[in-house]
Amino acid sequence: MSVFSLFTMAKAQSGIEKNASLLANQYYQYDTTRRLVTLVKNAAAYLLANGEGAFKDFRTEGSKWRKGETYIFVLDPRGNMLVHPDPALEGNNTLDLKDVNGKSIIRGLLAVTNSRLHESAGWYHYQWPVPAGPLPRWKSTYAMRIISSSGKEYIIGSGMYNDRMEREFVVDAVKDAVAIIEKKGKDAFSLFHDPAGQFMIKDAYIFVTDSNGVELVNPAFPNLEGRNLLDLKDAEGKYLVREMLAKVKTSDTGWVNHMWPKPGESISTEKTTYVSKAKIGNKWVLVGCGVYLADAPKAVNSTPKMSATELITLVRDAAKIFEQQGEKAFPEFRVKGTRWFHDDTYFFLWTLDGTRVFHAANPSGEGLDVSRLKDVQGRPIGQMCVEMGATPGGEGWIHYLYPEPGDIFPTWKSTYIKRINFPSGEQYLLGCGIYNMQMDRTFIEELVNRASNLVASQGAGAFNQLRSKTGPFVFMNVYVFVQDTKGNELVNAAQPSLEGQNLINLKDLRGKPVIRQQRDAVMKRGSTWLSFYWYRPGDNTPALKYTYVRKVQYRDKTYIVGSGFYVTEAPTR
Repeated sequence: MSVFSLFTMAKAQSGIEKNASLLANQYYQYDTTRRLVTLVKNAAAYLLANGEGAFKDFRTEGSKWRKGETYIFVLDPRGNMLVHPDPALEGNNTLDLKDVNGKSIIRGLLAVTNSRLHESAGWYHYQWPVPAGPLPRWKSTYAMRIISSSGKEYIIGSGMYNDRMEREFVVDAVKDAVAIIEKKGKDAFSLFHDPAGQFMIKDAYIFVTDSNGVELVNPAFPNLEGRNLLDLKDAEGKYLVREMLAKVKTSDTGWVNHMWPKPGESISTEKTTYVSKAKIGNKWVLVGCGVYLADAPKAVNSTPKMSATELITLVRDAAKIFEQQGEKAFPEFRVKGTRWFHDDTYFFLWTLDGTRVFHAANPSGEGLDVSRLKDVQGRPIGQMCVEMGATPGGEGWIHYLYPEPGDIFPTWKSTYIKRINFPSGEQYLLGCGIYNMQMDRTFIEELVNRASNLVASQGAGAFNQLRSKTGPFVFMNVYVFVQDTKGNELVNAAQPSLEGQNLINLKDLRGKPVIRQQRDAVMKRGSTWLSFYWYRPGDNTPALKYTYVRKVQYRDKTYIVGSGFYVTEAPTR
């Protein structure tokens, strides 16, 4: 039944509201989702019953239509915003409005409410600030297209800031992906990689596998593309690709439960994935998208991790041995179960121009030119190693995504590089890394000091290097920011929408005026540590963050350079 019929056939608003609530309860897992869908359907009924006279009530703060972070908005089919709590949007054409990733918000809402697949109603997901707040967070918006008795069309909707993915969200995504694949064939695949497109939602993404088990599309783990995954087992030993293929062969669509890492992680989390068959010519492919189950436990990783300080000590101790013994030390560093080679800890040695001369975990790769080596996100591992060795101090950290030995999933690796001298006088780059290293104060101070030196020598000329998401200053949930002394945000790779804004009055999630306190403390002491509550990038969950900031002088300009790390308990040093 269409949305128009649903409302025009109803004889009383109370009956519509009851029906709306029943429909919401039928399809969704979470109360927050059900309440939002019911709110939008009731608002649509109210608009149909009262015409544009309903707009006044929709604008009333504290009413059932507008309370806190939740509010009703109304658009016309041309993208004109008729009702919205932001006065900068209401009364204007918002057709070209985009989120922080460049995703078209209004065009997306219009499309999802003008599709046969969605029967004039559906969900759209993007990043958007809370009312009167500068920080964008993931928002899921439910919108409906309705037609009044006078023939006017409206798009009415509301959204929720919530990380929880409903199963219906991924079902919609898979159905849309199948429709596009069956229309465009393989030309559709590039759409699934586009962060500004409709198919990358929070930690959900579309993947495509052919009928033989070869991965054709996987934006979260692009290193899997082109590989046959029939023999891939999850953390519990399940042949998940075989099970998914069997599901679509027998039922065309269905759900498969399994363990799988979240994007950027290597430790698996419980996940349920919706899969469907899609036709490309006379062949078919499997299309899927999954939901990481809320509060599900991750697979256990029992290997203890070194801290940043411990790894620096390990590399410097190893450097002494290599500088005394040269190549004679190679056999000692190849022995498993020693301090130098155990679990996922091992050493490698490069020439200064990027030729690998020693690799404890992969001797077959010795002798290769790895100066152009990149990770799965295009981060230039080889270039970063060579550049670190060329710095005056000749040592420091680089960060990249790389699979653990024997694994297929790339995960964050933090490697400490040190330039050393062999007894022969030849210079080499010695390195050792930690997968999924826990951030600590020592580590962040080193990062901020390096960024500060860059700003002190180049001023604003350093900003693009600090912003680069394939450079050394952005990794995991860590990034460098730069502000001036008035509180203007100059660099923020994680939240680029903040750049150019004055944040001096910004408060954290507990009301602390963090930017003002940060500015005052660093101007008084030169550098300082602060703590506050913030959202992790791309996450709606509040977290305690420790931030280190330094005052930096470049000619007549004073900058504040900082970075921080999120913790769940007291930090280590």
